[in-house]
Amino acid sequence: MKPLRTITAALAFGFSAGCALAAPALKADIVVTASVVTVGDMFEDAGALAETPLFRAPRPGTTGNVDLTALKSATARIGLVEFETKGLTAVRVSRAAALVDETLLSGLIAADLRARGILTEGMHAQTRFSASIGTLEAAATDHPAHLDNLRYLPGNGTFTARFTLAGIDQPLELSGTIGLTIDVPHLAAALPAGTVLGPQHIVMRPIPLSQADAQGVPSLDQLVGMALNRQSREGMLLQASDVSTPLTVSKNDPVTIYYRQGPLTLTVKGQAVTGAAQGAPLQVLNLMSKRVISATAIAPGAVEITSANMALAGL
Repeated sequence: MKPLRTITAALAFGFSAGCALAAPALKADIVVTASVVTVGDMFEDAGALAETPLFRAPRPGTTGNVDLTALKSATARIGLVEFETKGLTAVRVSRAAALVDETLLSGLIAADLRARGILTEGMHAQTRFSASIGTLEAAATDHPAHLDNLRYLPGNGTFTARFTLAGIDQPLELSGTIGLTIDVPHLAAALPAGTVLGPQHIVMRPIPLSQADAQGVPSLDQLVGMALNRQSREGMLLQASDVSTPLTVSKNDPVTIYYRQGPLTLTVKGQAVTGAAQGAPLQVLNLMSKRVISATAIAPGAVEITSANMALAGL
């Protein structure tokens, strides 16, 4: 706070009869965001005293009237004795407010859980408060609410939390429960058996974390490129047992049978008796000898004899 003598001297210079500067003029209706009302809030042409506090602002979201007598008393304390009243007998003072609701407070709780590592990628916290808090009014700042303390018990999901609201002296104490969910893969549409899943076939939807842990739900990366084991409906939760590695060779597919030994490579036409993924064993029919032999699927339409000791006559 500037010394009274300095302020008085400034006023004498700024508002003397010979000065071209206009005298401060009272405003009829003002809105403030800070916790104090300044000279610049109350007066037009406040000059060097614009940032000087006059009195405390009302609570956020409320309005009060300051009568002229009280105002003159406040300005006299800082040496401002001459100003234009414009015929006003009181000034209406309102304090702007930021709305604080359950959504904002739930977001602060979720951010705290994420910072602790309790919430990880794809997880969400569903906060339920024990009592409805409606909409509260805090000071109009970038951060109208702050989470001071959160006590969370994962075993039963209960919590207690203490918040500070900007411009409000009394802390806000709340309690309730937190349900954790996680996004898991579901089928975007009904698909036939054998469909090789791509990203377009899968949508991520939340389910309770406890359910996902109990069922061992696979990740998206573990499903893309896999084939459905059976016809499946839209919206079905996908599990590891619902898919398998796609067949490289399917039952009844025509195949080329390769037999390699040293520099020798022999090929013969065949037909798959069973299906198999790449690198897996299957049974094939040699169309020349009419014998069923064991082979390994190496590519679509191609199999390789699995027994290095098989004689050519055995083909």
